[in-house]
Amino acid sequence: MKNGVFSEYKIFAGNSNPALAEEIASIMGHPLGKSTISKFSDGEISVSIWESVRGEDVYIIQSTCAPTNDNLMELLIMIDAMKRASASRINAVIPYYGYARQDRKAKSRDPITAKLTADLLSVAGVDRVITMDLHAAQIQGYFDVPVDHLVGSPVLGKYFKDQISEGKIDKDIVVVSPDLGSVTRARTFSNILDCPIAIVDKRRPKPNVSEIMNIIGDIKDKTAILVDDMVDTAGTITNAANALIDLGAKEVYACATHPVLSGPAFKRIEESAIKEMVLLNTIPLPENVPSSKIKMLSVAPMFAEAMKRVFTNESLSMLFTE
Repeated sequence: MKNGVFSEYKIFAGNSNPALAEEIASIMGHPLGKSTISKFSDGEISVSIWESVRGEDVYIIQSTCAPTNDNLMELLIMIDAMKRASASRINAVIPYYGYARQDRKAKSRDPITAKLTADLLSVAGVDRVITMDLHAAQIQGYFDVPVDHLVGSPVLGKYFKDQISEGKIDKDIVVVSPDLGSVTRARTFSNILDCPIAIVDKRRPKPNVSEIMNIIGDIKDKTAILVDDMVDTAGTITNAANALIDLGAKEVYACATHPVLSGPAFKRIEESAIKEMVLLNTIPLPENVPSSKIKMLSVAPMFAEAMKRVFTNESLSMLFTE
């Protein structure tokens, strides 16, 4: 540190999403720091940092996606290594924050694992967290350190605005929330596209199984764009898409920030009424994606800009508009 200003920063990456980390580092004009993450024969994680970080601002890029526990432990151990190596500020860049869906007690004796994960990061020594589209916004309050909560809607919104202006998507559109929990997100997205919203009213009889009940709003003969924060087994979003077509929508597109895509997700997307599923690369997908309907967009420019602004102590508010 010179004259109260951080003179340098370094970027490191875990094993969860190396392609995104490389892209972010390239945009920032910094090579990734030299480190090795491996496992001992019994499965314990070993982290080695091969360059000095003393007195420097450090960014660790790591999504805590599947395998969630391994990726989370990698991140915790890297934070601890940086702390013990006397880094000045340790910034955890977590494009996808795992365990975010366990954000409250839904029934007696439930854990609140989103809070436990936040506590683990704080105890490990993190000074700041940069993440995107937490499943529940109140998770920011689970941390005892600053959290920069980015949103994916500007990236997704720009894509659809371009598609509409180029005539690839009809201008008569409606943004649809696949459930009541995503209404605020859908409203924000509809403001970007300057169009009305509709809501899918559904009942979920058991976990990962959803049943469409009703559509609130006018979707007749319109192009519907479903908006959600994540797609896991894809049951909710594909059921919603099929219901929209059955109830009179002309065609259906879908978009989400986090492509969890577990279990039968790819098969459901491919067989659904969705014309195109637009996702962000907060979580890596297989090299040969088993669905022709999936379109991937990069969040690297947004995270790179956020990291630069954190380093220079500038406002991040401009990142929340498209």
